[in-house]
Amino acid sequence: MKQPVRWSRMFVVIAIAVLLWTIPALGSELTRGIQEKYQSIQSLKTDFVQKLTNASSGETEERYGRIYFRKPGHIRWEEKRPGQELLIVDGEVAWDYFPDEGIAYKHGLEEKFESQTMLKFITGDVDLAGDFRIERQGKEQGWAKIKLIPKKPEPSLVLAYIWVDEDSFLLRQILLVDFFGNGNQLSFSNLELNVALDDNLFEFTPPEDVIVRENPDR
Repeated sequence: MKQPVRWSRMFVVIAIAVLLWTIPALGSELTRGIQEKYQSIQSLKTDFVQKLTNASSGETEERYGRIYFRKPGHIRWEEKRPGQELLIVDGEVAWDYFPDEGIAYKHGLEEKFESQTMLKFITGDVDLAGDFRIERQGKEQGWAKIKLIPKKPEPSLVLAYIWVDEDSFLLRQILLVDFFGNGNQLSFSNLELNVALDDNLFEFTPPEDVIVRENPDR
């Protein structure tokens, strides 16, 4: 199944931002505990499984990799299988590198993340209570389930769910739904907090034989 390339790149930004910035705004006993946990986080690394679901065909695709994050706004997304992809965001520029294709895309953040909601997430300016309607959905798989409904839906985000471990106050899973009903689910494992991350994890220099395309979405 071939999904739009932009789906995975935009999704990782939202996922990390939800993980570190938006949960504290929920305002309940559960989220006060989460707030104390995540306000102390300066960096993290985690393995992920991403499941993409095509609403019209019912087809699904799974991707596996690792995410590194460091405040403020530094992200490294490594998809390891079934294909290889490297996304690096340094707070000003986003690089998208596909080793198998020999292509690297360079984006300014405003060009790459045309959604104002996404820009708010990555800069930490999101106001969850102001931007979303929030509903507690009980439990699933032993985790607290929370529904987020954007007050101003955009084509790439009309609905989101997050699942939280109430014992550790850690986010375990995120599901985003777009205008067409396509699902984008990210599950976390082997999460390590406040780890030392080298600066070079968030730097990218294209190899000499790689084609570079700047702001290709313009």
